[in-house]
Amino acid sequence: MSTPHVVVVMGVAGTGKTTVGPLLAAELGVPYAEGDDFHPAANIAKMSAGIPLDDSDRWPWLDAIGRWAHGRAGLGGVVSSSALKRVYRDRLRAEAPGAVFLHLTGDRTLIEKRMAERKGHFMPTALLDSQFATLQPLQEDEAGVSVDVSGTPEEITQRAVAALRRLEN
Repeated sequence: MSTPHVVVVMGVAGTGKTTVGPLLAAELGVPYAEGDDFHPAANIAKMSAGIPLDDSDRWPWLDAIGRWAHGRAGLGGVVSSSALKRVYRDRLRAEAPGAVFLHLTGDRTLIEKRMAERKGHFMPTALLDSQFATLQPLQEDEAGVSVDVSGTPEEITQRAVAALRRLEN
């Protein structure tokens, strides 16, 4: 990509943000930041207990991700964040106006299967329904692209790179 963007890899739990994000960052030659690392301990405890976060839980988390993205403006970077609602993406853009979004999308059955197979993650599959209920896909006026998560992580990453390049044209 000609101008290094900050790419926010978004989507419901289990779409592969933590897998695809580092692969995308490596492909673009920019650093990767794991969005889950920006959560306060109270948020992780809540999700581990199967309790969905509410907006008051999310604001400090989104602001921390936004500050990281702002610090990477003009340098490029990739960060993961579910960014399920438009208002969350607007909050991220308020901190990092040049950020673009990569929405990882997929069939609920496939995503649930992948979630059930992963080890050591705090997000239980029981919260998947609340994630899909909350999801507001990217709107036409938002800078970003959507990529299906079927296939291997490498295939998804290549589709993402191609889609992001088309976004520039």
